[in-house]
Amino acid sequence: MNHFRTRLTLIMIALIGLSVLASGLIMAQTFKRNHIHALEESMVREIHIIASNTQWASDNVELGSQYSYYTEIAKSLKKDAGSRVTFIRADGVVLGDSDHDPHGMDNHLQRVEVQQALHEGVGRGIRLSDTVNQNMLYVAVPITKGNHQYFIRLAMSLQDVEQSVRDLWTALIIWLLVLFVVAALVSYRIALGMTRPLEQITKVAKRIQRMDYLARVEVKKNDEIGDLGYAINAMADSLQVQMERIRQNESQLESVLDNMINGIIMIDRSGHIVLLSRRAEEILGISAREMVGRHYTEARQQHELSQLISEAFDKQAYIHEEMTFYYPEERLLELNIVPMLQDNDDFVGVLLVLQDVSAIRRLERMRSEFVANVSHELKTPVAAVKGFAETLLGGAVNDEETARSFLQIIYDESERLNRLIGDILELSKIESRRVPLMLSPVEMDYFAAKTVQLMEAEATRKGITLELKADGEIYVEADEDRLRQIMMNLLSNGINYTPEGGKVTVTVEPVWPASTGVSLLTDEGRDDYDRIRITIKDTGIGIPKKDLPRIFERFYRVDKARSRSSGGTGLGLSIVKHLVEMHNGSIAVESEVGVGTKFIIELPVLHP
Repeated sequence: MNHFRTRLTLIMIALIGLSVLASGLIMAQTFKRNHIHALEESMVREIHIIASNTQWASDNVELGSQYSYYTEIAKSLKKDAGSRVTFIRADGVVLGDSDHDPHGMDNHLQRVEVQQALHEGVGRGIRLSDTVNQNMLYVAVPITKGNHQYFIRLAMSLQDVEQSVRDLWTALIIWLLVLFVVAALVSYRIALGMTRPLEQITKVAKRIQRMDYLARVEVKKNDEIGDLGYAINAMADSLQVQMERIRQNESQLESVLDNMINGIIMIDRSGHIVLLSRRAEEILGISAREMVGRHYTEARQQHELSQLISEAFDKQAYIHEEMTFYYPEERLLELNIVPMLQDNDDFVGVLLVLQDVSAIRRLERMRSEFVANVSHELKTPVAAVKGFAETLLGGAVNDEETARSFLQIIYDESERLNRLIGDILELSKIESRRVPLMLSPVEMDYFAAKTVQLMEAEATRKGITLELKADGEIYVEADEDRLRQIMMNLLSNGINYTPEGGKVTVTVEPVWPASTGVSLLTDEGRDDYDRIRITIKDTGIGIPKKDLPRIFERFYRVDKARSRSSGGTGLGLSIVKHLVEMHNGSIAVESEVGVGTKFIIELPVLHP
C-alpha cells in the first residue's frame, strides 16, 4: 500500500505540473504569436508610408543608376525604421537593399513573402538569416506606380521576441518548482487519508481469498471507500453460496458432457484444446489427459479434420460437414463447427460437435434405394399388363383364343407382380448379403422369346420392331426373375429412346474360352462354353461419349426431359448393373449419337 500511496502522490504532482506546463506552453506560444503579428502589422504600415514618400525612378533611367538610387533610399530608411529595407522589381530583380549590394543579390521573385504578396496582397515569412545568424521576420507588400509594379520588403530581427519568451519561461519554471513542493506536501496528506481504509479492505480481501468468509470490513465513513467496504462485506456473505452453485454447475456440466451421445471439443482462439468430452475420446481415439492444453493439429487424426477447423478459424463462421473416419474404426461422422463469440462479438474459439451418423446414413441409403427400386421395378410388369389389357379393349377380346391367351399373360404378370413385390423386399436383404439369389437353369432361347413377347405390345404401339437372335439350347444358371428384370429394363430403355420405325435387336450367344483347344464346329466344342453374352442393340438416339461413364449411376439421365416424359426414374441402368454384378457378370455399353446404343452383358454359366 505504501507503493500505491507513493504512486498516488506522484500522479497528483505530475498532473499539477503538466497542467502548469501546458498552460505555460499555450501562454508562450500565444504571446509569441501575438507579438509577431503586431510586428507584422506595424511593418505593413511602415511599408505603405515608405511607398507614399518614395520618388520612384523613371523607366528611362539606366539600371545601374536605379541600383544606386534605390540603395541610397533603402539605407536612409533603415536609419529611421530600424529595419532592413529592400526594393524589388515586379520580375524579382532587387533594385536596392539597405544591407547588401543589389548587384550580387539573387532574383527574389520566388521568395515566400514575395509570392504571398503577389497572390494575397501582403506577404510574410520567418527564416534564419545566414548573415546575422538570427531568425528574421520578412514582410513584403506590392506597390503599383503607373503601369509598373514593385515590391517593398522590410526585415526585422526576432531576437527581442525570443528574449521575451525566454524570460517568460524562466519565471514559469521558478513558480513551477515552488508549486511542486507545495503540491507534494498536499498530495501526500490526501493520499495517506485515502489509502489507510484501502489497506484495511485489502487485508479483509486477502482473508476472503483464503476462504475466511467471516472476515468483515469496519466501515467508518459513508463515502465511496465506505461503499467499497459494504460491497466487500456483501461479497463475503454471498461468495460461499456462489461457490457452492459453481461446484454444482460444474458437476452437472461434467455429467451432461460425459453422458452425451455426441462428442464435444472446445478449442480456444489460439488453437489449443480446452475441453474434450468422454464421447469425443471414444470417437476420435484420443485421450483428454494427453490433448487438453495442446494444439489441435497435434491430435492423431486425418488431415481433413484439421483443415476444417483451420477454415472455421479463418472464416469465423458455422461449418457443417460429413466425413468418414478410419481411426480407431471406420465411422461416418457429422461435424458441426460453431464459432464461439462473446457479448461484444469478440471471437474466443470454436466448438466442435461430433455425431456418429454411420447407422443413420446407412438406414437412409437403404430406405431410399428400397423406395426407388420399388417405384422402378413395379413399372415394367404394370406396363406389360396395361399393354395386353389395352389390346383386349381394342377388339381382341372378341377373338376368344387371343383373349384367353392375353388374359393368361395378364394373370401370369399379375402373379409375377405379386412375386416381384416380395422379391424387391428381399432385394434389400440381398444387398446386405443376407439372402442369396434363387439360381436355377434357364433355357435362354425360350426365356428370351418370352421376355421379348412381354415387350411386344409396347414396341408395336411405338412402331418399333423387336428382333430376337438366339442359338438353341443355351443354358445358364441364374435367377430367372432377376434376369428377366435385366432384359426388360434394357428393352424398355431401347424402346423409349428409339424413334418410330426403329429397331431393337436382342442377341443371345455363348462365349467360349480363348484357350479351349476344342474345335467350335464339333458338338463337344459347342457345349464347352463357360459364359453367355446377351446383346441388346437399338437404333435410337445414342448416348454422348461424355455421359457413358455415368449412365449406371443412380438417377443419372442423359436426356432429362425425354426421360421424364417417358416415365423413367434414372434408376433402371443402376439396378441392371447391380443385378448383373450379383450374378458375377459384367455389363458394357457402346454408343454413337444418332446411330444407336448396344448393351453387352456377359454372365457365367455356372456359379460357385
